[in-house]
Amino acid sequence: MIVSYLLKVAMLGSAWVMYLLLALSVASIGVMIERAVYFRKRGGGDELSDALLALLENGDLDAAEGLLSRHTSIEAEVFQSAFRWIDGGVEAFSLAVEGEMMKRKRDVESGMTLLGTLGNNAPFVGLLGTVIGVIVAFADLANGSSKVNMDKVMSGIAEALIATGVGLFVAIPAVVAYNVFQKKITDVEDNVTSMSKRICALLAAGEHEPLEIAHEHAAPAHQSVIAEAPPEAVEPDAPTPPPPAVKAAAVEPLAERASAPSPEPSAEA
Repeated sequence: MIVSYLLKVAMLGSAWVMYLLLALSVASIGVMIERAVYFRKRGGGDELSDALLALLENGDLDAAEGLLSRHTSIEAEVFQSAFRWIDGGVEAFSLAVEGEMMKRKRDVESGMTLLGTLGNNAPFVGLLGTVIGVIVAFADLANGSSKVNMDKVMSGIAEALIATGVGLFVAIPAVVAYNVFQKKITDVEDNVTSMSKRICALLAAGEHEPLEIAHEHAAPAHQSVIAEAPPEAVEPDAPTPPPPAVKAAAVEPLAERASAPSPEPSAEA
């Protein structure tokens, strides 16, 4: 019973498969044109990377933000929004860039699902039309064996094979466009990642002073410590020689005492 119902459906012919493939082909071409215009307007990320890094290395943040606001590339949109977090350091800026890229990923990948689906399934839709056409042709062949019926069978098989050709005609351009646009998406993501890492490296380098500068800053402190160090204490047991003046004072009475005349003996003695 199920076979009879399916046969009745198949006898409706494969013309509807042709119209379906035609509609899918129009949708595929529309997506290709839209994606081509989108990536053409938002290209130029390679040139933006070097110009932006040059401005940031010179410390001109205002000029860098102005460059991003004038540029129409996808990379410029991502970094223009992420620059609000640049004062938060390397980690904050890196997370901001990653979040902004994920936010715009839906727009970047718009239409890619349709192209991928058509590229994979359009040949099978055409094959379905071929199978239906062959079923109809053999059903006509079973109804009679005259030359007229044979001509009708042959024309039916030829129309059935056309469905497979149309399916391939829809699938091949879709696959090519999918691969081309997927490559562009990968290039954009690579540019964003490369620019983010270079800017983060620049921020990290600014957070740490070079070794020579740090040594120069530390030298005065070291000298002050040496200057403020107390002199070495003198050993208490070491004899301290008297000053010259004291020696002179101690020797002078002895000299005077030797030169003075000795007293005469008294008469009583």
